[in-house]
Amino acid sequence: MNVADIRKLPRADVEVTLMGLGCAQMGNLYRVTSYAESEGAFKAAWDAGIRYFDTAPFYGYTRSERRVGTMLTDLPRDSYTLSTKVGRIMTPDETVGEEEDGYIQPLPFRPVYDYTHDGIMRSFEASQQRLGILKPDILYVHDIGRMTHGDRHDHYWSQLTDGGGFRALGRLRDEGSTRAIGLGVNEWQAVRDAMDVFDIDVSMLAGRYTLLEQDSLPLMDECARRGIGIVVAGPFNSGILAGNRKFNYADAPADILARVDGLRAACEEQGVSLQSAALHFPLTHPAVVTVVSGARTAEQITANVAWFSETIPASFWTELRHRGLIAEGVPLPRAGA
Repeated sequence: MNVADIRKLPRADVEVTLMGLGCAQMGNLYRVTSYAESEGAFKAAWDAGIRYFDTAPFYGYTRSERRVGTMLTDLPRDSYTLSTKVGRIMTPDETVGEEEDGYIQPLPFRPVYDYTHDGIMRSFEASQQRLGILKPDILYVHDIGRMTHGDRHDHYWSQLTDGGGFRALGRLRDEGSTRAIGLGVNEWQAVRDAMDVFDIDVSMLAGRYTLLEQDSLPLMDECARRGIGIVVAGPFNSGILAGNRKFNYADAPADILARVDGLRAACEEQGVSLQSAALHFPLTHPAVVTVVSGARTAEQITANVAWFSETIPASFWTELRHRGLIAEGVPLPRAGA
């Protein structure tokens, strides 16, 4: 597969490359990333043909949006696809510490959840100014779900429904301020619930439809039936499929480590890199339009592109199913994919 190949969202006039660049690392996720490193990663992605870039106000407490905007605004607006997110108001706050929410040296703007109509509009307008781009192509509601908000979930979900948050998204789409709307979440159940109450075009699902985890298959199948595109983020499941021991942003439990060991053994026997399998796997589902992976440096981009370009024999996927390492009913990649 080629990272520069294009897929179109089924229900919106938006095209994305098969691989996108996630820009959380540009916000100093887990360690300081210099502007030069971020610029190098961006340039390597661009040179490889990647044209879809995803950011959010939360990443680095506005740092990522500022960096991404600076890099993109020198380029023709019709040459790339950009997504950002709403759901948090970034509020000036001098008490922001040296490390917050996994971000090192975040900028002095503390996130405050707000999914109401006015909150969505305020978040969007602030992103326009940070990015220097008036019309991001895709707008996601960021981090809504029961695992995220616990006993406050019903309160925040009501802001989206009764409080006009979804109405604000529809307004922005209808007036042409964005071309596609949906959710950007780690919880597939939130996407399912949103589909029942609002007309979404696309959703970014992080870490929930991967080589390691396919519990979201019923949702994926329903999205395919209804023409709702899925952007798969976190294909390495926080890095455990790329060589570290992190899963869901924390140290991986024993059962996950054992499952990864099984996948790695199958890869070694078949002469396939685990990273390549992780990048290829999600794209075989008909709902998936692109895989988005973060990268901190040009070298990481180069590695991702090389893994993506590998050819994997059909027998490899058949063997994974035979060993019970992927779920029954999951679409398998075709030979040579």
